[in-house]
Amino acid sequence: MEPFALALDLATGRLAPHTSSIVRRVSDMRGMYADGEAERQLASGGDPVVYEVLQYDVPTESGQLVCCTTVIHAGLVGDEYFMTKGHFHEKRETGEVYLGLAGRGYLLLFVDDRAAELEMGPGTLAYVPPYWAHRTLNVGDEPFTFLGVYPADAGHDYGTIEKAGFPRRVVREGSGPVVVQASGEATGAVG
Repeated sequence: MEPFALALDLATGRLAPHTSSIVRRVSDMRGMYADGEAERQLASGGDPVVYEVLQYDVPTESGQLVCCTTVIHAGLVGDEYFMTKGHFHEKRETGEVYLGLAGRGYLLLFVDDRAAELEMGPGTLAYVPPYWAHRTLNVGDEPFTFLGVYPADAGHDYGTIEKAGFPRRVVREGSGPVVVQASGEATGAVG
């Protein structure tokens, strides 16, 4: 691997060059949202993009670091904000760092019986410790973008989240975003 430099547009989160990208639409998020009917209606009625990831690939070996940006678009599925699928790392003992670039979002995390919510915006540096599952969401009216850096050999385990879900969700209520237990019980106002 040779040294490299990338251009990062702080306003849009665009990374250039990038060597791979992921685009996830509502239809790619089946089962992630509590309101399955709203999910189905959005998927069949235009299937909007929920989020995009741009990445500069490096060898998936110990010592290498991946740099990527994520853009989560503004939107709702029912009363739940657009979010990423969320994942554990396959190598559970690896951490990750996020740097908020634009917009307003939250980072939801959990491990065992503990959960945390971190507010993110431009300039927020958030640390995802080893072993914690993590998911980001957009609670604003404009795209929420952030830079992520993690070990290239960390891997992604989406399957555990697809089966078990997250213990907490963030929903829009009259006063704004509110954190609720996955069962629907409020845990407190957000932001």
